[in-house]
Amino acid sequence: MEQDPSSDERIREILSLNKVVVIGMSKNSSKAAHYVPKYLSDNGYDITPVNPTTDEILGKKCYSSISEIDGEIDIVDVFRPSDQVLPVIQEAIKKKPKVIWLQEGIHNSEAEDLAKKAGIQVVFNRCMLAEHQRLSQ
Repeated sequence: MEQDPSSDERIREILSLNKVVVIGMSKNSSKAAHYVPKYLSDNGYDITPVNPTTDEILGKKCYSSISEIDGEIDIVDVFRPSDQVLPVIQEAIKKKPKVIWLQEGIHNSEAEDLAKKAGIQVVFNRCMLAEHQRLSQ
């Protein structure tokens, strides 16, 4: 799978944003969809979980869908299989985030093109935790 071509400078700019909505955040602490957002939260990011199967993760109110969230969103961090990303992105675009970040192993050209056409930056097949650690050295 190809990796997002973003420069380190661009990734640093994105990582300077604070309000992160995590689509598919998990209660299971051994899953990346849990420990990546936990790491981000521990490092000062304002995390909002989206998972229709639970009410709370890491002591934060969990939403069933991104459309239920009020207020500005900087980054939509997506932990869903590539073939399930399109409807997630279609819904996310309506909230006008600055960035849609598809985690490592996730790439959907059709969804990414829709977001870009809506003026939203897209990062794909990269891990926010790994990029934060790599660029914070």
